[in-house]
Amino acid sequence: MPKPRLQKADTHARIVDIAAKRFRERGIHEISLADLMSEAGLTVGGFYKHFSSRDELVVEAFVASCQDAVSWSRGVSSYQQAVTEYLAENHRDHPETGCAVAALVGDVKSESHSVRAAYTREVRRNLEFFSSLAPADGALAKRQAGMFIFSACIGALELSRSIDDPKLSRDILRAVRKLLVDETPARRSLKRQKRRRASA
Repeated sequence: MPKPRLQKADTHARIVDIAAKRFRERGIHEISLADLMSEAGLTVGGFYKHFSSRDELVVEAFVASCQDAVSWSRGVSSYQQAVTEYLAENHRDHPETGCAVAALVGDVKSESHSVRAAYTREVRRNLEFFSSLAPADGALAKRQAGMFIFSACIGALELSRSIDDPKLSRDILRAVRKLLVDETPARRSLKRQKRRRASA
């Protein structure tokens, strides 16, 4: 690749990387193109050398940000690990590198069809991931459990980020994490068996 084209590709990738972090950190509507381009060391005028529209950048940045979730899911080996890490304080405190579906859940409904389509694809991928790990029997039960688990995780994570009470924020993560991990049908059955043995 000739040097000017290589430089343009590098610059393009840098803009996308910055946008992927800032959109998750601050929201799609809370950061301007001028801010993004300035952070990349460029002017707003240079934006259209790389993107035909703001929507194009939003889609590319969202798709790029989802690679963090893909990388994370590859290292997850159990349902308990998935829920515990997703609802961790470290994930709460670093939205810029965390789940883009959660970080942008309030923004996407007012975005274009192309943005919502990309978001929907990632929601489906996450639902498949959590369904594959869900402690349930049968394809339908696992799919329904995956929907419930992922929805609960997103709600707890974003609620914990939105309030200004550190203790309540921490308690929300811990309570939902405990209920999702400890109160699965299999664990409830195991607890009942232990209680019956103890009382026998």
